[in-house]
Amino acid sequence: MLRLANLDEVPALTALIDVSVRALSGPVYTQTQIDSALEHVFGVDTQLLTDQTYYVITSDDQLVAAGGWSARATLYGGDQTKGASDPMLDPARDAARIRAFFVRPEWTRQGLARRIYAACETAARQRGFRRFELVATLPGVPLYTALGFAAREAVEVPLPVGPLGLTLPCIRMERAISSTSQSAGLSRVPPVRRRSR
Repeated sequence: MLRLANLDEVPALTALIDVSVRALSGPVYTQTQIDSALEHVFGVDTQLLTDQTYYVITSDDQLVAAGGWSARATLYGGDQTKGASDPMLDPARDAARIRAFFVRPEWTRQGLARRIYAACETAARQRGFRRFELVATLPGVPLYTALGFAAREAVEVPLPVGPLGLTLPCIRMERAISSTSQSAGLSRVPPVRRRSR
């Protein structure tokens, strides 16, 4: 089931992020980079949950995938990376952000990230945005390329723990927001649900 995430799911989201990053980043990044990124970069941005722009997919009450979008300026990272201000973007001028897609390793290549992206695109389009921007980790680049994103520039995300000058190489990517879900090949996406309390 695809639905909006809730603030009481932060521990479960943190666990999902850890298992996803450790399994899927190993072939690309060093263990030092992964450990440092999990401590200082990757994590839950609770503003996305408060703004109701972050989604999860569950199976038998287990979180198997998560991701979202944002109408705010932050491009990447969890609460631990953010400053005091995260201003709203102007849809007429700015690109909305795609944020923090993570999938459990055993659930990859089953279309879950594509379903979450479709929900993000629909919501951002309804808010008047016409473009998306993101900072993709290297393991995520093939997914975003398949979703129609184009690489714009290399980004070196600084990692404060580890050898001096340690960074996490990433790619800044962009794409236009489709005028309809069918034009992106994302038709028949089920509606997003709110979890009952």
